[in-house]
Amino acid sequence: MSCTVLVGAQWGDEGKGKIIDVLTENIDVVARYQGGNNAGHTVEIDDERYVLHLIPSGIFRANTLCVIGNGVVVDPLALTAEMNELTGRGLSMTGRLFISDRSHAVFPYHMALDKSRELERGKKDGTKIGTTQRGIGPSYGDKIMRTGLRMCDLVAPDFSSRLVARLDEHNRCCSATGAELLDKDSILPRYIEASKVLRPFVTDTISMLNNAIAAGKSVLFEGAQGAMLDVDFGTYPFVTSSNATVGGACTGTGVPPQRIDRVVGVIKAYTTRVGEGPFPTELKDQTGELIRAKGREFGATTGRPRRCGWFDAVVARYSAMINGVNYWAMTKLDVLDDLKTIKVCVGYECEGRALDTVPASLDLLGKCRPVYREFEGWMTPTTDVTRFDDLPAKAKAYVNELCALTGVPLGILSVGPRRANTLRIAI
Repeated sequence: MSCTVLVGAQWGDEGKGKIIDVLTENIDVVARYQGGNNAGHTVEIDDERYVLHLIPSGIFRANTLCVIGNGVVVDPLALTAEMNELTGRGLSMTGRLFISDRSHAVFPYHMALDKSRELERGKKDGTKIGTTQRGIGPSYGDKIMRTGLRMCDLVAPDFSSRLVARLDEHNRCCSATGAELLDKDSILPRYIEASKVLRPFVTDTISMLNNAIAAGKSVLFEGAQGAMLDVDFGTYPFVTSSNATVGGACTGTGVPPQRIDRVVGVIKAYTTRVGEGPFPTELKDQTGELIRAKGREFGATTGRPRRCGWFDAVVARYSAMINGVNYWAMTKLDVLDDLKTIKVCVGYECEGRALDTVPASLDLLGKCRPVYREFEGWMTPTTDVTRFDDLPAKAKAYVNELCALTGVPLGILSVGPRRANTLRIAI
């Protein structure tokens, strides 16, 4: 038996999809535990490129079962579209994909509310959160308010009346404020059709996962976003609406914490983030543009350009601490191949004092200035390297120093987007 949680250790977009695809070669079950279709995991296999939003990345392994856990909020139309696309490309869903009956669903009124709130934030003080406006936050809000519809409601015989009641409630609020009403007649048939498609896949995944573990099956828990976007531990309020850290794997699947054997944190060899919020090591110069271009740093879900910066060891140490990371899976080392000088943030300086962790106050974090250590670049391609020992000496020194600064050993190193560009060191 092996239960591994894989978490993003920065602001998301660390390359979790690829690492999950590599690890699932010998994994029985992959379970997604939080987030929604605001996340995107990219996997490249041979000459094919896939972008997933809700379906776990283990779907590319024929013998791996895939679970969408209760902690995920599911847009039924987005999920059916994703299933249809993958089926059209030769992947089987039947008997391999399972959706928790306790997962909350995302509907058009969630998206409308998400969009209106972002617009209001922009009008009020010019500061938006930077959400994808896919209704994820409002759906989680309904969950906490105990007014949400779950997947068990979606497949219930009276689903249409339940959805109509929620649409009527939304439209009453819109009438009172003068906002645009939602058209029930166009919405209802699409979601009824989605409910028919999804009904065979909706099940009690909590029992399924625990029974699989009891039977000695291996399980990989797949997180979306990253630790710095966690609603409790991230740069609040510029965060996602769920727990992207390791604790979310338990609350988002119903598997108890003592079943977890190992935590793998995914980090880039530099740092990126999407959306608004503080980013101490951000590069707003030509170097940042070069990293963005070579690393193809554009959101898999939205296409938005990612903000790029140097590796932040303060963030990585903090993430390792709150997640209990056992090994790093480090990605995109090859993106740095052409840089003569590479910097690493080893600490913060704030108002004349040193900080070695991430403060809760965004005002304080905004005043933090990175303390950098410089490294000589290796100026040699690494993409074709298949063994860690064959890396350029300066590249090995850089990777080893990142591990030393963060106190976490290296388990996997990725030097390119494909499966073959993956060096397994200790995992």
